[in-house]
Amino acid sequence: MRRLIPIVLLAQLVLSRAALCDERHQQVVIDDPFIELHTGPGRGYPVFYVAERGEQIQLLKEKTDWYKVQVPRGKEGWVYRDQLKTTLKLDGEPYDVPGVDFADYAKRRWESGIMYGSFGGADGISAYGSFNITQNLAAELWFTQVLGPYSDATVASVDLVHIMFPEWRVTPFFALGTGSIHTVPKATLVATTDRTDPVAHVGFGVRTYVSRRLIFRAEYKTYVVFTSRNDNEEIREWKAGLSFFF
Repeated sequence: MRRLIPIVLLAQLVLSRAALCDERHQQVVIDDPFIELHTGPGRGYPVFYVAERGEQIQLLKEKTDWYKVQVPRGKEGWVYRDQLKTTLKLDGEPYDVPGVDFADYAKRRWESGIMYGSFGGADGISAYGSFNITQNLAAELWFTQVLGPYSDATVASVDLVHIMFPEWRVTPFFALGTGSIHTVPKATLVATTDRTDPVAHVGFGVRTYVSRRLIFRAEYKTYVVFTSRNDNEEIREWKAGLSFFF
């Protein structure tokens, strides 16, 4: 189970990059005196070519606020989004530069994120994936790695989340879930064994749309661990982190 955490983190990175690199293949005409092509998607990359007014350029793909373009001579480079705001479509109409905004957030279907916090007083690193069933209801799959002074644990759970006001930029939510916790004690003086116990939990939190595809999320959960010793344990967890939607 522990090996699933890096796999989920890698998937998070790949999906977030794919969400930011959306193929456009739109042709536009430069209306400014010129635009500058950089060797990479950032102001730190040098300008290697200047395309002049009247030239047609093709938008190949987007990465954050930069667009990879191709000019008629076959050269390819990166142009900052603001430089494209004054370009024209082939019919002469102003080109509306596409971008991700709050309207896309409200219509999102998939989401994934990484969070850090405290799980019963120990450090906890969590990764999750979410699918929006409706605007108010989401199903989430969670994996948490707990690193404590006396034992480590891996928690896997499935949550049902109710988002109170999906049309708000900042909204509270409530969660109900179930899963299992696998505990590995670190004690060496006394014979101990690993154990796996079922858990159930409830929680609440707040989520905030930051910009583009980025979400900030913070939450608190209370877990009940149903042990085989007939003395159920209660664990409190808080965590916060960033998510991407796509």
